[in-house]
Amino acid sequence: MKNHFILFLKGMAMGVANVIPGVSGGTIALITEIYEDLIHSLKSINIHSFKLILNFKFKEFIEYTNFYFLLSIFGGSIVSVFSIASLFKYLFEHYPVFIWAFFFGLILASIFFVGKRITKWSLWNVVILLLGASVAFSLSFISPTSQNENLFYVFICGIIGISGMMLPGLSGSFILILMGNYQLLMVDAITDLEILLLSVFILGSIFGLISFSRVLSWVFKSYKDATLALLTGFIFGSLNIIWPWKKELKYIIVSGEKKILSYERYFPNQFNSETIIAFTLLILGFLIVCWMERFSSAK
Repeated sequence: MKNHFILFLKGMAMGVANVIPGVSGGTIALITEIYEDLIHSLKSINIHSFKLILNFKFKEFIEYTNFYFLLSIFGGSIVSVFSIASLFKYLFEHYPVFIWAFFFGLILASIFFVGKRITKWSLWNVVILLLGASVAFSLSFISPTSQNENLFYVFICGIIGISGMMLPGLSGSFILILMGNYQLLMVDAITDLEILLLSVFILGSIFGLISFSRVLSWVFKSYKDATLALLTGFIFGSLNIIWPWKKELKYIIVSGEKKILSYERYFPNQFNSETIIAFTLLILGFLIVCWMERFSSAK
């Protein structure tokens, strides 16, 4: 029971991360050391698991899919989206520098500890890390495309959006903005109950979740060091997006709300109370990841 409660809390942390632009739930999963279990569990959702349900073999289904693990993680994510996420939205509106500084510390520390799990460094792994960092870094400079209601494109949005949420360092919601369909799928389709669009988008998300988890599971098993190097690069590249001190350069209005696309970043030149608090929170975020790593190692 205690283990499931801890997993529930980790799921809540993932849910909060997924609603923050530039932060990925996959990053939190990787930091909290549930990432591999998560993709392996998602991989088990296949034809065989559906056959178990159809044959009323519920006990076998629970064991085969690691059901309670998935229930704890996704249950926590859903709860946080409808509860804690609203608190973070308020904090982002009134104390953006503080929240960005805290998350910057979290992500900065995670780069070291995720990279530390690579057992053998090679030139190839270094190249892959730099490639991942370049991809994540370049996303912040891409201009969004125009809205597209084509059902096949909506299906692709579901696949790519959910894949972005699963990959550490990439933000699924930010990717949807770049693909031009954030407002269409995450605002208009929901408020207007566009059943066809939502159904196609959800089917794409489910297809992406199941198929991409199978790919990740195979890649982790066959090329673990290279995969960790790529994910470390993704996380490193995302630091550009979550740098605490920045001014808005480009944004779009989505259903009356401002969605920032690019910033002008700077280093604070005044040593005042805001800067002190921000650096304190940055260090706190860094130390939390260090404590989590030490706790998991001791365990």
